[in-house]
Amino acid sequence: MDPDNLMTAISTQMEATLAAMAAAQTVEEKKEYSEIVRNLAESLGVFLKMASDIMGMDLDDFDDDDDDMPF
Repeated sequence: MDPDNLMTAISTQMEATLAAMAAAQTVEEKKEYSEIVRNLAESLGVFLKMASDIMGMDLDDFDDDDDDMPF
């Protein structure tokens, strides 16, 4: 799956979960939703960290020659 689409889907799900948490009536429901939001935020953080790491790489030294690839 395309990372951009996946990040968009996670963000959309997080917004929906936050809306559901706001409408929740009991503390238990709110806790369940907060755990879901936490998991989604951690998942989104993985992609954001990866993007940050890639942006920090010096791609000028990247060699397009795949002859030295072991696979």
